[in-house]
Amino acid sequence: MSIACAIAGHRPTRFKFKYKEDYSLCKKIKKKITEQLKYLYDEKGVRRIYVGGSLGVDIWVGEIVLRLKETSGYEEFELAVILPFPGHDQKWDERSRKRLEFLIQNSAEHLVIEKNDCRESSVKRNCYMIDHADILLAVYDNDRSLHDDSIQPVRYAEEKRKEIILIHPDTAEVTIV
Repeated sequence: MSIACAIAGHRPTRFKFKYKEDYSLCKKIKKKITEQLKYLYDEKGVRRIYVGGSLGVDIWVGEIVLRLKETSGYEEFELAVILPFPGHDQKWDERSRKRLEFLIQNSAEHLVIEKNDCRESSVKRNCYMIDHADILLAVYDNDRSLHDDSIQPVRYAEEKRKEIILIHPDTAEVTIV
């Protein structure tokens, strides 16, 4: 049985650079994500990565995993895209929808958790990913006063006593919780 890692993170609106992925901090965060994914693969035996199909971190990680999969030594990486409900990307711009579609087309698994859009669908998606993972990698600042969707998977992973690796969204510093 292979080891799996769930991904969580803030949406682009939380980052200083918003949707500008050519910004130096975004590049630095993506580099840290890549380093952590390589570490998880090489040192922890992680082969499956669960992403929730959200804008920002989920898309970045999915693309990085697919790039790594084409690299010698990382061919066994599997991407699993777990969506909260059908059409959750309907309000996205066309480029972002195409990026998600590419991830889905190249994933080892694609699952939709709920039939309808409801508040619980994202929570259920996050719980599914963490329940099926051994580790959570989150681009998250661990600020418990913020009330965004990123805190729920981190708290759930803590309850389930999963290993948690945090990459800070403002500094790209890595912390193991």
